[in-house]
Amino acid sequence: MISLSAQEMAEAMGARIVAAGGDSRPERAVVDSREAGPGDLFFGLRGASADGGEFAGQALGAGAWGAVVGGEGDGLPGGWVFAVEDPLLALGALARAWRRRLGAGVVGITGSVGKTTVKDIAKALLPGRVHANQENLNTEIGLPLTVLAAPPETDVLVLEMAMRGAGQIAELAEIAEPDVGVITNVGPVHVELLGSIEAIAAAKAELLAGLGPEGTAVVPADPGPLAPHLDPSRRALTFGEGGDVAARGTTVEDGVTEAAVVTPAGDHVFHFPFTEAHNVTNALAAIAAGLALGADIGEMADRAPDIGFSRFRGERVELPGGILLVNDCYNANPVSMRAALDHLATLGAARRIAVLGVMAELGSEAPSYHREVGAHAREAGVDVVIGVGEPSRDYDPDQLVATPEDAAELLAAQLGAEDAVLVKGSRSAGLEAVAEELEELLADG
Repeated sequence: MISLSAQEMAEAMGARIVAAGGDSRPERAVVDSREAGPGDLFFGLRGASADGGEFAGQALGAGAWGAVVGGEGDGLPGGWVFAVEDPLLALGALARAWRRRLGAGVVGITGSVGKTTVKDIAKALLPGRVHANQENLNTEIGLPLTVLAAPPETDVLVLEMAMRGAGQIAELAEIAEPDVGVITNVGPVHVELLGSIEAIAAAKAELLAGLGPEGTAVVPADPGPLAPHLDPSRRALTFGEGGDVAARGTTVEDGVTEAAVVTPAGDHVFHFPFTEAHNVTNALAAIAAGLALGADIGEMADRAPDIGFSRFRGERVELPGGILLVNDCYNANPVSMRAALDHLATLGAARRIAVLGVMAELGSEAPSYHREVGAHAREAGVDVVIGVGEPSRDYDPDQLVATPEDAAELLAAQLGAEDAVLVKGSRSAGLEAVAEELEELLADG
């Protein structure tokens, strides 16, 4: 429940109240009139081809608590109606007001690789009532919807922040007002949009600029192109090898990584339910964020075995014949590709097979990035590389197929007992179909 009065909401949004409803408070905010129902506050956002305000009547007719529309907003049936100049700005302003009323600690997370994983780990490790983004609700629309869905008893907000251009992280930070800003890393992701690694680093660093004077920056021990944007006068915690929060004596057994985590607040042994080295680094970032909020390291260690990841993020699927499928097809870039291939190479399998789709948004250097990843696969010890789609030809794959469905059929015909398969590509490659089709083909076979 958004425990703000209608008058408080109107003030926060700079809105004019056109029609009054009952004395109740809204449960959540929605932007799709088809999802609107009793207790919902509908925001009629303007799109490229339609004005969502045109569907406010439909939302109110379905029992919505209220609607926020651009323009006059007259003549709408039932419920509270708020008229604003820009519903999207009003959505962000209301989320900021609710964030302040909650009084919860706020962790903002961005980075070229690993931000969703760090979010998932932080959600599991941090004590108290933790509320975080679901799926990809990490944009100028998704983030405020996430904040407004936080219940009044929330202790910590963990907010992943997406970046599609300069200034976007700054806008999200203005809404979230984070106490802790985590930058996982900076790599060649969105080069097509921003032009250079240096520009990407500057865009990510907007999160640090959005921290309050008492805020804490959580950054890699080796910041790379982020270094020029780090303020030595700001409180900071570094993570990774040589950092304030680091792992020592790491061992892997039965799908669990045991690591002695060294921190300024003391050391503790953690047992992580994963085996990937890059996810240990992601865990260190999450632990550093927890320390910045005052969380006890022992309590975080106790929660570590309960860590779970979002769908398509390194999912391990056991297939017939002892075949292991690592379904990591949510997104891909040169940094995450190399990390995933390195992990594949460590698996004790009869053969290690990589099914690779395109890495998107790499600009004019895309072919060379793909060639480098293909070469890295061989150097790491991957036995077979299968490319999916014409751009994947640049991996120099052993076999090239046109579609994810073709890749599934090829795998079904060639896989043997105890093989391990990695499926990875940018979301636009649609490689989730490889895993889905392959499971069905092997089950039918």
